[in-house]
Amino acid sequence: MHGARLSVPPSPVFGPGTPGVGTAVDNRRMDSSTAHDIAAAAARLVVEEGLEWGPAKRRAARQLGLGPRAALPDNDLLEDAVREYLQLFCADTQPAELAALRRLAATWMERLAEFRPHLCGAVWHGTATRLSDVYLQLFCDDPKSTEIALIDQRVDYEARTITGFTGGEVEALSLSARCDELSEMIGIHLMIHDHDDLRGALRPDARGRAPRGDLEDLRALMARDTRDARVEGGGHGHA
Repeated sequence: MHGARLSVPPSPVFGPGTPGVGTAVDNRRMDSSTAHDIAAAAARLVVEEGLEWGPAKRRAARQLGLGPRAALPDNDLLEDAVREYLQLFCADTQPAELAALRRLAATWMERLAEFRPHLCGAVWHGTATRLSDVYLQLFCDDPKSTEIALIDQRVDYEARTITGFTGGEVEALSLSARCDELSEMIGIHLMIHDHDDLRGALRPDARGRAPRGDLEDLRALMARDTRDARVEGGGHGHA
């Protein structure tokens, strides 16, 4: 059943130790080239098979015949490769799939509004396809209150502990929800953070972007996407 998986956003994995004198430049060039090759192969796995980024990097390295100490791409490089793959091979389908997932995310954010839900991951950043799951980070005074709310709503879920974005352990609740637009069961993963963690949650990432957004932010994204689609389609713009 789709949507059963839950993984932590992968951390960069570094290759071998510092090269010796005289080989540093050549090894850096080789590592850079290898990382780009892995990113391209991993991007296909992310888009076509719905793999999470960490497993996609590792499988791509194996498929390329590289050893376990190969320099894996960081998340920024993989994100660039995923966006390029989507543009080349999925431009006709991905925008609609992303829009459907964002609407599904908005529905669940409305249902869980009391827990200050923030959307993150591929659905937030715009690289999601119909194989992607929805990741929501909740900020609660009482972590168990989310479970009580799901029970009250008669929602089946699976609980586990993962590493949160602050580096500490947090509870994660995984469930599946049908997306009628896509005719798919989609995984919804709720990461339960302390209310105080919200203060540092909206600092820009390395690229200057918000790493997550609340329902108002998501609606603004959806409205922007709708405007962009109308412009690209040549519809209803003013001269």
